[in-house]
This record gives sequence, structure tokens and C-alpha cells, in this order.
Amino acid sequence: MEAKEASTPATGGGCSVSAEEIEKWMEEAMQMAKEALENIEVPVGCLMVYNNEVVGKGRNEVNQTKNATRHAEMVAIDQALAWCRGSGRSPSAVFERTVLYVTVEPCIMCAAALRLMKIPLVVYGCQNERFGGCGSVLDIASADLPNTGRPFQCIPGYRAEEAVEMLKNFYKQENPNAPKSKVRKKECQRS
Repeated sequence: MEAKEASTPATGGGCSVSAEEIEKWMEEAMQMAKEALENIEVPVGCLMVYNNEVVGKGRNEVNQTKNATRHAEMVAIDQALAWCRGSGRSPSAVFERTVLYVTVEPCIMCAAALRLMKIPLVVYGCQNERFGGCGSVLDIASADLPNTGRPFQCIPGYRAEEAVEMLKNFYKQENPNAPKSKVRKKECQRS
């Protein structure tokens, strides 16, 4: 399924994206997801784009860092904050006009962070049916949640099949950082 809208104004921030922009930035996000897969990470890649410039990018780093919060979006947020500090820009002014391109629907944690940062628009690939925070499990993106940032718009389904295939490839391989199985045999007692 391709993105349903070629040019989409985002709520609140006045951002809009064209089909060409989506193609360009999602291609780069897909490359980051492939890099994550090659590094035995869940293949998720993302970019934060402000004024046609990448200000933050990330891929999952959970296994590498042994830190469960190092999702692609969180890595990108940290980079964007560093970019703001380095360029003397207000993070709130930048985030309110930044579009996030990500290969998989943000999880609940990441969707909440995006909402708090007031990101107006998220373009994503496949749904995250286990942990999705943009409607698959919970709708953090558009729910009425007082004092939790601003709702954001989503364009789902861009290159979804490709994102799903990368996820399938990841889950076929063995995760060297997964804990060893502790299977216990139950002893049968006879009455």
C-alpha cells in the first residue's frame, strides 16, 4: 500500500509533504533499517526532516547498547536536540515544523515522545500490531490526552511490504543478546 495522499498539510505545524519528498526520505529510512538488520537489530530506521534538511536520524540500537529505550525514533530525537543546540535553534520551534519518516509505526513509547515534542506529521511504513502507538494498539497520535503535547497526523503504509519483509528476516535469525531459555521439566507425581 502506498501513501494515500501525495501532499498532506499537517495539523498545527503547517508542514506539508509531496510524494517526491516521501519517496526520497523513506528510501533513506529504509537504508537505515537495512543497516540495523545487518547489525542484528530490529530493522527500523527513521529520519527527522526540518526545512528539507535531516536534523536527526536513527536506527534501532537496543541490542548494541543493551538499552531497551534506544529505538530509532529516540535516537533521532537525541540527534535533533543536539542539532538544535549546535545551530542555536529553539527545539520547540524546530520540532513543530519537523516531519518524521519511519519504516515501522512508532511504538507507544515513541509515539508519546513524538507527541510531547509536538511533531506534526509522521510518515510510516508498516503497522506495529504488537506495540503500535499510532492506532494499531493505542492511538497516541490523535487521542484526546490533555497536557500531553499536541496530536499529530500520520500517513501510514508507505513501502509497508518492504518493511514487513525486513522484520520477518530479523525474526528468522537468532538474537545473540536474547536471554538463554530456561525450560524446566515438570516432574510427574503419581497419586
